[in-house]
Amino acid sequence: MSDMQQRKRPKNLNLFTIRLPVNAIISILHRMSGMALFLVLPALLWALSQSVQSEVSYTALAGMLQHWLAKLFVIGLSCAFFHHFYAGLRHLAMDVHWMTSLQKARISSRLVLCLDVLSVTALAFVVW
Repeated sequence: MSDMQQRKRPKNLNLFTIRLPVNAIISILHRMSGMALFLVLPALLWALSQSVQSEVSYTALAGMLQHWLAKLFVIGLSCAFFHHFYAGLRHLAMDVHWMTSLQKARISSRLVLCLDVLSVTALAFVVW
């Protein structure tokens, strides 16, 4: 390809105009949810250690988790967990060459989103 042809190629520098397919969105969200779960792991380990340390620390932690902000945090964390879980199963299925055609991959991506919404909604009703 000559240098002149390369200069005439259109460039789209506005990332907000790029429309990603649902497969790409699921993959990006899978990575983001994994990162979020990894970053919140120290707080979860601290809560676990507080819950088994003594009866007083368990009661304090249980009282802290009754606050609406803590419940919102748990629901958000469950959203990351459920998405990472279902998208991980989808990726494992694709690794064994199941649902690898484009149409089946789109269907499995939408299925992951539906399962996310259903699971988080069910957990939100239990938590709240």
